[in-house]
Amino acid sequence: MRQYRPLLKEIELLSKKLDKLQERAYNVPEVLGKVTGSSKDFPYTEEHITVRMDEPKESDEIRSMMRINERRLDKAEAARLEIEQFIAAIPDSTDRQIFELSFLEGKKQREVADVVGYSRGRVSQIISKYVKD
Repeated sequence: MRQYRPLLKEIELLSKKLDKLQERAYNVPEVLGKVTGSSKDFPYTEEHITVRMDEPKESDEIRSMMRINERRLDKAEAARLEIEQFIAAIPDSTDRQIFELSFLEGKKQREVADVVGYSRGRVSQIISKYVKD
């Protein structure tokens, strides 16, 4: 629950990081490389053809970093969604408001108590009722 705000920040940072990696991927220098193929006509002899391609080492590194960050982003978004679904599943409206204010908006329990009209101690009890650390 307390990870919600840091998860939002992590999702934002990972999205920016992926955008930068995508930009780097577009700007990978091209090099000439040789590939082996066969001629179009019979007897289909082996030919070595020069082609233009992205610099392999840098391109592989960028793709690897993108995969790692995409997995991290997926995990962070799944954790965020799990927290939001947990809060949405709370049956009591006031309890749900307490969780939204406390965890989704990051307010302190004293501020939450003022909004919902409870004491800070009661807000703490309600949170403890649903969340067992």
